[in-house]
Amino acid sequence: MAEHVIIGAGSIGANVARLHAENGESVRIITRSGSGPTHPLIERVAADASDPSRMTELSRGAKAIYHCANPPSYTSWERLLPPLQTAMITAAKTNDAVLALTGSLYAYGPQPDGRMNEHTPMAATGRKGRLRRRLWEQALAAGIRTVEVRGSDYIGKDANGLYSMLIEPASEKDSAAWIPGHLDMPHTFTVNGDMAKTLVTLAQDERAWGRAWHVPSPPAVTIRELARRYAVAAGRPPTTLIQMPRFAMRTAGLVVPIAREMAEMDYQWYAPFHMDATETADTFGLTATDLDTAIRDQVGAIREEHADRGPRSNM
Repeated sequence: MAEHVIIGAGSIGANVARLHAENGESVRIITRSGSGPTHPLIERVAADASDPSRMTELSRGAKAIYHCANPPSYTSWERLLPPLQTAMITAAKTNDAVLALTGSLYAYGPQPDGRMNEHTPMAATGRKGRLRRRLWEQALAAGIRTVEVRGSDYIGKDANGLYSMLIEPASEKDSAAWIPGHLDMPHTFTVNGDMAKTLVTLAQDERAWGRAWHVPSPPAVTIRELARRYAVAAGRPPTTLIQMPRFAMRTAGLVVPIAREMAEMDYQWYAPFHMDATETADTFGLTATDLDTAIRDQVGAIREEHADRGPRSNM
C-alpha cells in the first residue's frame, strides 16, 4: 500500500514522486509503460490509468492521488483527458483520498490586460480552454477533497517546451531558432520543480482544497531575454531568433491538425501573459525558484544528455 499515488512520470510526476520519497513516504507511480524515477520508496506500475476499477484498486489506502499525466499532443486531449479524470475521481471518492490536479492557465482564455490571478474568471472560448474548465468543474462537483494547481509554461530540468527552440541552439555554434510568437512580449514561465512542490504542499493542506491556486513563478520575461539567459548559461553567443509570421501557423492549421491546435493558443505568445500567484505565496509560504538557477539546471541536464549520446557523426 502506497501513501501517495501519482499518475504520469513526466517532469511533474517524477518530481512529485521524488519529493515524497525523499521525505520518507511511500509512492506508487502509474504509467502505461511502468516508467518513473528509481528510488526504494517508489513503486513503478504499468497500468491504464483511465480504467476506474484498476485506478481504484491501485489507489487503495492512499492519502492523495496526483494527476500529473498530460497527453503529448493537443490533438488527443479531447479523447484521453476525460476518461483519465473520471477514473481518478472514482478512485479518490472510493478511497477517500485527496485528488490533486496539475492545471494550466488555458481555462482563463485571453485577458484584456494579459494578467491572471487565482480569482480570474474561467472565460476561455477555445476548445482546449473549455475542456480544462469542464474537467475542473467535474472534480469540484464530485463531492471529493480536491485542489487544482495552475502554472504557466514550464522551464527547468527535464521540462518540455521552449527549451527545444532555445537551449539546443544555445548549445551549438552558428545556429538559429524560429519562434512562433512575439519576441518582446513578457511571459510568465513556471519552474517545473515549483509546480511539484506546490502540488505536494497544497494536497496536504485542507486550506487549499475546493479551489484552484497558482504556482509562485519568477517575474515574466520576454522570449528574447529568456534566449539570452540560456545562451549565457551555455557559454555561447546569443541565439539568432527569427519570429515566425503569425499567419504561418494559422494557415498551416487549415490542413495540419496540430498546427490548428497550436494556433488556437497563440494569444499567449503575441500579447503580455502574466500569472500572479501572490495569494498562493502568502497563504502557504511558497516562493519561486530563481529563473537563472532553473535555466542553469536545464542547460546542464541537456548537456549531460548530449554527453551520454557521444560525439555526433559528420556523415
